Amino acid sequence: MDAPTLTTAYEIIRQPLGEILPKVSAALAPLVPHVDAAELSTHCAHSPIKTLGGTELMTAAELTPLLTAGVPGAPWQGRATIGGREREVVAVTSHATRRGAVLVLVRADDAAPADPSALTTAQALWDLVTGHFERFATEAMPGALARSRAAADTRARVIAELTASHAAALSGVLGVLRSRALDDTTARTAATDLAASALVEWRAEQRRDRSLAEEPADDAFERLAGELRPMLRHSRVRLDLGAPDSTRSLAADVAHSARAIVRSLLLIVLEQDSVDRVHVGWQLTEHELRASVRDDGAGALAACDLGAGTIRDRLDVLGGRLDVDAVPGWGTTITAVVPLATPEAPVEAAHPLTGLGEREVEVLRHLALGHRNRRIAEQLHISESTVKFHVANILNKLGVDSRGEAAALFHAAA
Repeated sequence: MDAPTLTTAYEIIRQPLGEILPKVSAALAPLVPHVDAAELSTHCAHSPIKTLGGTELMTAAELTPLLTAGVPGAPWQGRATIGGREREVVAVTSHATRRGAVLVLVRADDAAPADPSALTTAQALWDLVTGHFERFATEAMPGALARSRAAADTRARVIAELTASHAAALSGVLGVLRSRALDDTTARTAATDLAASALVEWRAEQRRDRSLAEEPADDAFERLAGELRPMLRHSRVRLDLGAPDSTRSLAADVAHSARAIVRSLLLIVLEQDSVDRVHVGWQLTEHELRASVRDDGAGALAACDLGAGTIRDRLDVLGGRLDVDAVPGWGTTITAVVPLATPEAPVEAAHPLTGLGEREVEVLRHLALGHRNRRIAEQLHISESTVKFHVANILNKLGVDSRGEAAALFHAAA
């Protein structure tokens, strides 16, 4: 990409996650003119589909096939069903995330094919943006994780309620149509087939939606194994892996966080000089995931050696805990216990930044860097009065009296 495009990309990824799609659409509009835009980002547990313009009726069933349209690394142009009708689209698929992400640009019906050089730029920009998405998902920072967990729980409940409602209605229709009191056998058979097909479609859509928000436990652990092996590739320490004996699915936020926690724990364990062997394993019970890191060192690690940083913050958000069992001369076993259900306690108490909005977090980040209001206004392209408004809200929400105290909370949470 040329310098102006790189500058545009930098400005895009600096935005709060909810504002990235509008910025991408605006950046690509001169190159690939379009009337609507949408994305399917499978790293996102709580909101995999985001839309602009008039694409609100777009469904996962319409977007999912576009993930595999064309060839990897090359945008696809053609007609696809969008919002219930055939539209001209450009589908830009990136594999910077494990299960892929697709940007769909909905074009006017009479639009000419997009220029190849424009498509190349669109592909490069989307790869960069989705790589940025994947970093957020992989790092599973506590503040974003708290919002994700709460939103994912609400979304899952709404989906379950809608599915149950539709299933009940269609089952009732089937019961009536199968009644022997009806004489028109042909009509009853045709209607029964139609209703049964509708039930099958609803169930298929539910499975598609769950596949975006969940990961099979064995797949999630295999992904972790692929991340751990390079860490010990040139080390004398032997790595043993114990995959979970289960094919059940984990919520995406649990899988992301468990991998991040294990990576952090392994780095701490490897700091010991006496370690020759490390075993990493996952066990799933009905209610929790137990991710353990066991070494054969001196058995001198204590809970305080693990620090109180992001490991414990992530576990607090998920309602989990960290168990440490050290046996002198035999080694240490550290186990992160993560409930599979969303904790009932409010997550705001676990992380001080949870109550801030995306823009407020951006302003707080600048406060933590020591920037004054004018500098913040220039960086975020807003007025100084708006900055003052955000600063006042930040101090109120965090319960502090000064910018310095707010900055200290930000650094403690980072």
